[in-house]
Amino acid sequence: MSYNVQIKKVSTEIEFDLPKKMTTSASGYDLIAAITSPLALQPGESILVSSGIAISMPNNLEAQVRPRSGLAFKHGITVLNSPGTIDADYRGEIKVLLINHSKEEFIIQPKDRIAQLVFQAIPDVELIQVDELTVTERGSGGFGHTGFKS
Repeated sequence: MSYNVQIKKVSTEIEFDLPKKMTTSASGYDLIAAITSPLALQPGESILVSSGIAISMPNNLEAQVRPRSGLAFKHGITVLNSPGTIDADYRGEIKVLLINHSKEEFIIQPKDRIAQLVFQAIPDVELIQVDELTVTERGSGGFGHTGFKS
C-alpha cells in the first residue's frame, strides 16, 4: 500500500536535501540537523535539533522519529523520547530530541544525519468499556513474568 505524504522545507538558513532512504529496503528516511553551526552536546545533556522540515500525511498514518543505530552504538547518542510520535494533524517543524549517554562531548555538525523518520499505519480502534476482560494463561503478569531472571 502506498501513501502520499507532503513535505515542506521550513528552514531557509541552510540548503539541504529532503529526507531519503539510504537503501531501497530501508524503513526509515534519514533526518538531518538543519543547523548553521555546530552544536555541542555534553554528557547527560539533551538538546532539541531542527530537521528543517514539516509534513502533512493522511489521518491513518503516524510518523515516528527513531534513533540511528550508528550514533547510538559509536557515540551513545539517541533520541530521548524514542520513538517520538508525529500525529497526522501536526504541521510544525519536526525536531529531534537527542541525548548524550556517553561520557564525552559530541559535536553535531550541520547536515549530520541525526535520526530517522519511519511511517506507520494506524488502524481505527474503538475502545469498549467492559466489566471483565477475557482470561489468558498469562493473566496480569508483566515486567519479566514470562521468563526474565535476575
